[in-house]
Amino acid sequence: MANISLTLPDGSQRSLPEGATTYDLASDIGPRLAKQALIGVVDGEEIDLDAPLSDGASVEIVVPDSERGLHTIRHSTAHVLAQAVLELWPGSTFAIGPAIEDGFYYDFDLPDGATFNDDDLEAIDAKMREIIKARQPFVRSELPAERALELMADHEYKRLIIEAVTSNDADAELASEAGGDIISFYRNTDDFVDMCVGPHVPHTGHLGQFKLMRVAGAYWRGDEKNKMLQRIYGTAWADKKQLAAHLHRLEEAAKRDHRKLANELDLLSFPSTLGGGLAVWHPKGAIVRKLIEDYSRTRHEKGGYEFVYTPNLANGKLFEQSGHLDFYADGMYPPMEMDNGTYYPKPMNCPMHCLIFDRGQRSYRELPLRLFELGTVYRYERAGTLHGLMRIRGFTQDDSHIYCTQEQLGDEVASLLDFVLSVLKAFGFDEFVFNLSTRDPEKSIGTDEIWELATTALREALERHGLEYAIKEGDAAFYGPKIDVDVKDAIGRSWQLSTIQADFQLPDRFELEYVDDDGGRKRPIMLHRALLGSIERFFGVLLEHLAGNFPVWLAPVQVSVLPVAEAHQDYADKVAATLRDNDLRIEVVEASDALGKRIRNQKMQKVPYILVVGDDDVANDTVGVNVRGADKPERDVSLAAFVERVVSENTEKLNAALA
Repeated sequence: MANISLTLPDGSQRSLPEGATTYDLASDIGPRLAKQALIGVVDGEEIDLDAPLSDGASVEIVVPDSERGLHTIRHSTAHVLAQAVLELWPGSTFAIGPAIEDGFYYDFDLPDGATFNDDDLEAIDAKMREIIKARQPFVRSELPAERALELMADHEYKRLIIEAVTSNDADAELASEAGGDIISFYRNTDDFVDMCVGPHVPHTGHLGQFKLMRVAGAYWRGDEKNKMLQRIYGTAWADKKQLAAHLHRLEEAAKRDHRKLANELDLLSFPSTLGGGLAVWHPKGAIVRKLIEDYSRTRHEKGGYEFVYTPNLANGKLFEQSGHLDFYADGMYPPMEMDNGTYYPKPMNCPMHCLIFDRGQRSYRELPLRLFELGTVYRYERAGTLHGLMRIRGFTQDDSHIYCTQEQLGDEVASLLDFVLSVLKAFGFDEFVFNLSTRDPEKSIGTDEIWELATTALREALERHGLEYAIKEGDAAFYGPKIDVDVKDAIGRSWQLSTIQADFQLPDRFELEYVDDDGGRKRPIMLHRALLGSIERFFGVLLEHLAGNFPVWLAPVQVSVLPVAEAHQDYADKVAATLRDNDLRIEVVEASDALGKRIRNQKMQKVPYILVVGDDDVANDTVGVNVRGADKPERDVSLAAFVERVVSENTEKLNAALA
């Protein structure tokens, strides 16, 4: 039998008999790798371990503790979930079950309109572990579409997927379930077969480090007009340690949930009578928001920006001219018919800033012209996607649009990166991820040459700063490429906040011009830029990052003063007045409850400093200081010394943030 030559990722080569599989290659390298191997990647394409290899192929062996390995584990665990549910609920059917970030889900349609509950998850978990313990193999087969439809005769949604895929009417998620005119399947037992492109782990024994998390409703294909299905979410990992660490992160995330903290700290709320995706800000939350916005205004003023204001709605002709009605209509609220035209709540500030630039003749000497607005916009988000402040329908952007010459573009983007990072660091973020989004030819306007020029400028700015970045193919806005800056929070989650977008299209659509030094008229380049993104989303991210423990300069109440008894109330008021005279935010908690209870309540409110005053303090002009997070209170601290201390901390942090 002839041998085939295979190339490994490190460039080394192996020779194996013709017909050898990825598993054979792993065994040839060593028994430990053979035991760990899950799938192969051959010339960039994922395959099952038992698929034969061809001569000259480049082969990577995927193990559990890798991105591809985790994806395979999660995808295969989703199949086991489907098998368990179909065994436990005879007559049920299933839709799609992909791997997702940190886990997987599967959608089900139960007989007679039944729904899952938490107790059902325990039963499903137990059945899944039976299947895993049995080490059932994942056996691949392929059928033409006609026979595939016969095999899936009892499963409506699988048939719909086959029909959609074979008619070229499927999105990527559906296509991943089937595979084209020839439909692939994976069978675990004689009684269970699932339609899937694959690949999968060799057998169910490679699985087991999973947890079923929750049940949710999900419309078929995400369309509210379709039937509501039952979705089970789960998480799966390579080993027990990874699973335990993830579950711990989830527990910590639940404690930090900004909706929970906003309620506990009386910052804001989402009244049902107001409507979904809309918040009202309570006094304490409004103070923090004001401080964030004031900080943003000050930084922009120091950075050479000019402040503007624009209305919250506009005639539809403006959004036709900008292109938003062509490319962004699904994200806009429905139109309002007025006596002189059709109006829309604005989804973006940029078209109105173009009108401001176009007011009168502009000279090259005015460029770069940096316009800044804390502008409120409205975007229609589906009810199922709303998530507190993170996904909201009405929000305010710290929005800037910079008009510059082509020669200024590179320096301006580089300067913006410095600006972005300094602002985010001022709020305590110190770990960043950079993404460069490129053109989607199907959802964009403009020539290839202009897009290449804009993309190159953004890429060079990142590289000039020595920043590592990832490419997001086809993720740019319709008018130009962009840099997105994600922050990592205190528990390692990534949040997209800042963005810098280069735009050659809107200046052209609005026929913007400036007079160059040679007297000729030229188009400016437009940079769209948000530092914090939306104030609401930034507030939510910051609240979770800090777990509600705002630094002194941002805390809604910086110092609480608690008299031990009613006899100490006058002195407590004197202490509070002294602190207020030094521009500090103070709350006096009267002695209507036991002292211990009042201290606990203030600690739950995460106040940076809790002062307790009693007989000795009245006599000696001192205070007892409970510092947030400290193990023991400080006794007999002179009032003057404490005032100097907290004022210094407040002003130093604020001045540092504004530096």
